[in-house]
Amino acid sequence: MTEIAEAFYLPLGEGRFAPTRATESPWDAQSQHGGPPSALLAHLAGATAEPGQRAARVSVDFLGAIPRRELTVEVQVLRPGRRISLTEARMTVDGRAVAVARVWYLATGPTPPARTPAVLPPPLPDRDSVFLPHLADWGYGRALDWRYTAGTADSPGPAAVWTRVRLPLVAGQPITPLARTLVAADAANGLSAELPLDRWLSIPPGMATTLLREPVGEWVHLDCRTQLAEDGLGLCSGVLSDPGGTLGEVAQPLLVRAR
Repeated sequence: MTEIAEAFYLPLGEGRFAPTRATESPWDAQSQHGGPPSALLAHLAGATAEPGQRAARVSVDFLGAIPRRELTVEVQVLRPGRRISLTEARMTVDGRAVAVARVWYLATGPTPPARTPAVLPPPLPDRDSVFLPHLADWGYGRALDWRYTAGTADSPGPAAVWTRVRLPLVAGQPITPLARTLVAADAANGLSAELPLDRWLSIPPGMATTLLREPVGEWVHLDCRTQLAEDGLGLCSGVLSDPGGTLGEVAQPLLVRAR
């Protein structure tokens, strides 16, 4: 398959990046899907982590639609520390803040006397699927491989799928397992929507990903479901795994409205 772009982002220097078509949202070709910006913010925040620390929680707030135009990221350490630290990364477009991520880093240490047994996800299917097949060709959907293990691409309800990011996050740099995980994690609400997405909006103003351990490998499994309340809100939650077992959880609040 011909790749849709060289990477999700092209570096322009001094914290500036040009998003490529691989970041394209399914609902607006001029906006970005939430996954790539989340991964970029966490990736750049990672430069501030102390030796021996790893990301334990990544929370991202989307402050509106994220334009698919040149952007700038600024990083600030909010809580320094050798064992626990907190970093904020802020994304702006045309001088306006469009997304903010906060990443908690915790220091690793000796193996504790008790450890949770690994819960393995279903095996990786042989055949690829299509994410949101009723939509026209769109960038983010083509930038990942999708292989369902539960549910289907064309029916509402809970779903589970193996994903593999096909491109580097930033051109000229190898993509990290954490970035792969975050690029995919924001798809959870679309994968598990309870209502037809061509007739209903399901808008996540943010995403919180809590990590049990460091992701390993190219493939990330999302096992996700969406719950709807009586007042037009919802909650999407999902378990993240890799071939070694559970690696974390993702949660997204949702605004649910008819289009």
